[in-house]
Amino acid sequence: MLHRRQFTRGRHGEIKVRLRTEERDLLEMLCEELRQRLDEDPGDEELRRLFPPAHQDDPDADADYRRMVGSQLVGGRSRALDTVERTIGQSSLSPEEAESWLTVLNDLRLVLGTRLDVTEDMSFDLDTRDPRSQELAVYGYLSWLQEQLVEAIALGFR
Repeated sequence: MLHRRQFTRGRHGEIKVRLRTEERDLLEMLCEELRQRLDEDPGDEELRRLFPPAHQDDPDADADYRRMVGSQLVGGRSRALDTVERTIGQSSLSPEEAESWLTVLNDLRLVLGTRLDVTEDMSFDLDTRDPRSQELAVYGYLSWLQEQLVEAIALGFR
């Protein structure tokens, strides 16, 4: 288990990044997978939490909304992915870059959580015999990273 903080706030407002090579490699791979899925089919069922219906009770209005702003929604997520992929090797992030990281970590968690059918009352006691155990471990890791990044960013608002 990792015990050191992966994200901390620097003296000048930057976010310090202390990820090991394996962690950066994992995040890079997950970003590539998310980008591929966004490029191929943003309507994919596993991406539904990234693009929830704007008009839950009116499928026609929701379809109109998606036609009007769908590319903008995908574009925003792609720009955040661009930032993470560009800065994955850096030891510090600007506040704007950290916000993109936060967006991507959240997106990765949402997609993986949808795939694994994660619920709020779900137990995360990992059983290595469970075929989902590796993905659940990654989900837990992403949640842990996201929490640390939120804390580091929040220090700038005190």
